[in-house]
Amino acid sequence: MSLFVIILLIFLGLLLLMIEFAVIPGITIAGIGGFVLLALSVYIAFVQYGTVTGFITLAVVLIAAPMMIYYFFKSKTGKKMLLETQITGKVETFLHEKIQPGDSGKTLGRLNPMGKVKINGETIEAKSNGLFIDPGTEIVVVKILSNSVIVEPKNKES
Repeated sequence: MSLFVIILLIFLGLLLLMIEFAVIPGITIAGIGGFVLLALSVYIAFVQYGTVTGFITLAVVLIAAPMMIYYFFKSKTGKKMLLETQITGKVETFLHEKIQPGDSGKTLGRLNPMGKVKINGETIEAKSNGLFIDPGTEIVVVKILSNSVIVEPKNKES
């Protein structure tokens, strides 16, 4: 086997790895095939040309593969594949001191099972006990969790 075959195996292995990272992410035949071709090129270099050439081939493979992947994702094409948006959303919070179990209020929208309610002048997101509650219905706070209020209709038959 000639040196050309080793270089070709390295090139094809790197190409398959790029296909793995860019086109078909996950562990697929392309990724496995890329690693096999790279390992085969190192193996052939050791067997055919000795340890010096084998270690040089190994060094080229261990340096070229990560650098190629790094520079691909830093390129204009690679940046299009990355998610770079900032998450600016936040969880709606309420003051636990203003709302206590037993407080009454009114639904602003339909609770099925979640919706907006007004309790003690505060408009918050509340959750019913699995019931659908129509808009404008009088409700009472049953329980307060860390980030939600559980309500039920005030005139609920027990």
